Amino acid sequence: MMKLKKTLLLLFFVMFTIHGFAQSSAELKRRRDKITSELEKLNDEYTRISSDKKTSLKQLSLLKAQIDLREEKIKTANSEIRLLDHQISDNSNNVRSLQSQLDQLKKEYAAMVLFAFRNQSAYNKLMFVFAASDFNQAYKRLKYMQQFGDYRRRQAGYIEGTQKDLHIKIIELDHNKKEKNNILIDQEKEKEKLGKEKDNQAEVVNTLSKQEKLTKNQIAKQKKARDQLNRAISNAIRREIEEERRKAAEEARIAAAKAKAENKPAAVAKPASKGTDVLSATPEAAKLSNDFLGNRGRLPWPVANGVIVGRFGMTYIQGIKTENPGVDIKTNAGAAVRSVFSGEVSKVENVDGSYLVVIRHGEYFTAYINLRSASVTKGQKVSLKQTIGVAGVDPESGDTQVHFELWKGFTPQNPQSWIAEN
Repeated sequence: MMKLKKTLLLLFFVMFTIHGFAQSSAELKRRRDKITSELEKLNDEYTRISSDKKTSLKQLSLLKAQIDLREEKIKTANSEIRLLDHQISDNSNNVRSLQSQLDQLKKEYAAMVLFAFRNQSAYNKLMFVFAASDFNQAYKRLKYMQQFGDYRRRQAGYIEGTQKDLHIKIIELDHNKKEKNNILIDQEKEKEKLGKEKDNQAEVVNTLSKQEKLTKNQIAKQKKARDQLNRAISNAIRREIEEERRKAAEEARIAAAKAKAENKPAAVAKPASKGTDVLSATPEAAKLSNDFLGNRGRLPWPVANGVIVGRFGMTYIQGIKTENPGVDIKTNAGAAVRSVFSGEVSKVENVDGSYLVVIRHGEYFTAYINLRSASVTKGQKVSLKQTIGVAGVDPESGDTQVHFELWKGFTPQNPQSWIAEN
């Protein structure tokens, strides 16, 4: 009975381990496939842009995005390999354990068969029963013989089940080894592609360095556009802060006047909030901020379909510095741009022929840039995934792109850590 319990516990543990492994393995494979799809899109985009004889910072940005994704894919493959190594080790141990159990079960069954053979005579069985000292003992001996037969049948069933489990484990072990080998082969190919992309990056940097005047002009143009947008977004945030302070002051004045009219002591005025704290001073704004923060990593994309062709942050490659306060997302022509969370429109502005929309979510702000048209107005309440405009064409690449930024007060955040995997 104890052996049966141990066997069942082992099988339960194996099944639980397999389930957990399957979930993790499936997630890693899904992530690797998604990166592969994104890399194909980026590669097509780079091939199209590089066909232009004019080398641009856009090429450098695309190469940087490809290299980052390629390195992420290699890291994901390493995680898959470590997981498979662990599973191969577990399956090898399970195979040895099941084989040991099977050998033991067969030995016990052989002993039972030998005992049954020696006592198979009906005469011997009857003598065993009739040799009892009283009726109760005879009954117990009869039940024992019945239970012994049942136990033999159960043991035969355990042997058959263990053989099946062993066969399944051996198949899984072979599958794990083949899968690991395939990932290793794919990983080597990815490393080779990564090397070529880094060579291309060095070549583009070299070309841009030679075209010093052109490169400086491109960087200056990018900086000018970025500064203009930053000012527009910062002004929108500043106006929201000023408006919240004005509302708080007005509410305090009304409360004081009411207390005076009712001949009651005036409430002690709260100290004015400093910096961006005022954005979450009211219960409604605080709740919205907390809800927004609670959805970090799960916010929807500002477009239904797209691929990131420009990542957040500053890059410094062999003397050439570029900075991106948000992410650039390539999408389909005429794609609808949507709010990533409920909130209130703080700003709608035409900037050099394309629209900027800023939406407030408590102390957080999202900015949607390079819109061909806007379908919302300042002060309008918007809901999750509500359409706020149509994506425009990027003048440099000629593709339909949306630039998306996310701010906490006056501080830009990396949108990729907030939006869900597309």
